[in-house]
Amino acid sequence: MRVYLFIALVAACATYLFTPIVRHLAIRLGAVGEVRKRDVHTIPTPRMGGLAMLCGFLTAMLFASRLDFLQGVFRQNHQAWIVMAGAILICLLGIADDVWDLDWMLKLAGQLLIAVFVAWGGLQIIALPIGSLVTASPTISIAITALLIVVSINAVNFVDGLDGLAAGIVAIGGIAFGIYSYILARTSPSYASMATLLDIAMVGICVGFLLHNWHPAKLFMGDSGSMLLGYLITCASIVMTGRLDPATVSTSIYLPAFMPVLLPILVLFLPVLDMMMAIVRRLRKGQSPMHPDRMHLHHRMLRIGHSVRGAVLILWGWAALIAFGSIMLLFFTPWHVFIVFAVAAVALTVATMSPYLNRLMHGTVEEIPYDERGKTGGGERRRNGRAKHIRNA
Repeated sequence: MRVYLFIALVAACATYLFTPIVRHLAIRLGAVGEVRKRDVHTIPTPRMGGLAMLCGFLTAMLFASRLDFLQGVFRQNHQAWIVMAGAILICLLGIADDVWDLDWMLKLAGQLLIAVFVAWGGLQIIALPIGSLVTASPTISIAITALLIVVSINAVNFVDGLDGLAAGIVAIGGIAFGIYSYILARTSPSYASMATLLDIAMVGICVGFLLHNWHPAKLFMGDSGSMLLGYLITCASIVMTGRLDPATVSTSIYLPAFMPVLLPILVLFLPVLDMMMAIVRRLRKGQSPMHPDRMHLHHRMLRIGHSVRGAVLILWGWAALIAFGSIMLLFFTPWHVFIVFAVAAVALTVATMSPYLNRLMHGTVEEIPYDERGKTGGGERRRNGRAKHIRNA
């Protein structure tokens, strides 16, 4: 465990130190956009923070490759190097979008190509609780893996709308997933686990970046960061669950037979929910699934009356409840977990609706106008030209 904590610290420190450098680079490259009506922030702020996160991740992974405890996971196969290569490619695609505002179809095509490359390189889901995918067809395995990567990338991208929101949600999911993968690793002769390593390094870069990205943010992660985080958390889940055989794992650890499929969904429940709601909403209006609007979960939180920080903390709470609720099943009976989950859900519901309830108690229920809130955040972003005024360091 101490080795993993050391790797997390390396990732956090490296990301924290690289972020100011990347901020100045983003300004020089013009990765700064004008504030639009749908944006939550009010001051033009540099993007491209994903480059700092990538540097922190690669630094942590290179450190890990030199440690005796973790050298084995690098020598067993080349999955670690495939993951790092894919991380570089997906981050470069995001940087291109942050700087040049790529068309959404071109960006989606790039995501799919990178996902196929990673799956073809050996990072695949080869078995599900219903049977082996490789036995059916290696092509099916690659297709399902690539689809999962692309969906997760865009789910995190959709939820990246407030300062610290996406990084916090992914960090919470990474901690939950890291606990699960560590428990599974302890049943093997060696505690070393590539899945745990990826999770811990990802949590570290999220924490390091949050120190600069907390409201009011000095740098946004941009598409380069949101796509990188979606990619990494999916790779970690594929490494851990993609090769598990439900028949070979003790039921005391591997509770439901579909846990390898359900856990990644639960970890990314909020981003996936927000993405699915957005796609349905836009298609019903006859719009493109990527058409921007101000109806995301974080926009709704602000419209109810929450501050930026309040909305982020409450959404973090929901993410933690869903992610850790599934992990609690490993240690407690389902009935006890249900009671704790229900109590926490009621508390979070009250906190979520508190501004509306306060106005209701005072006899006024109208929504607070969107432009009257203190706004500083990420949001779906598109550059309309180089900003003339940028937030001071």
